[in-house]
Amino acid sequence: QVQLAESGGGLVQAGGSLRLSCAASGRAFSSYAMGWFRQAPGKEREFVAVISWSGGKVYNTNSVEGRFTISRDNAKKTVFLEMNSLKPEDTAVYYCAARSQGTAATHSSQYDYWGQGTQVTVSS
Repeated sequence: QVQLAESGGGLVQAGGSLRLSCAASGRAFSSYAMGWFRQAPGKEREFVAVISWSGGKVYNTNSVEGRFTISRDNAKKTVFLEMNSLKPEDTAVYYCAARSQGTAATHSSQYDYWGQGTQVTVSS
């Protein structure tokens, strides 16, 4: 069993930056793929980025590539999402997810564990 807890969300002006963290409990964190998703009001949950167990990264090229960076610290059992050049359309609840298979995946159904989410609001 893995429990995930996101932090670092908040209110920021357009063009600003935030760093989200997701702390995991349980064993074998280093073998999991860790992903970030987001959900804006009235919209479906959207893939943001994933980092595989080996460090391979995949981003949502349509919306965040070049602005967001995912990373992980296996010793601290934490995954990060560095968000720069934020836009109002980045406003959403951001969720951390863990995939036991370990390889990168972009669909929410491929993940086994989810955090409660952290709100990110970008004002114009």
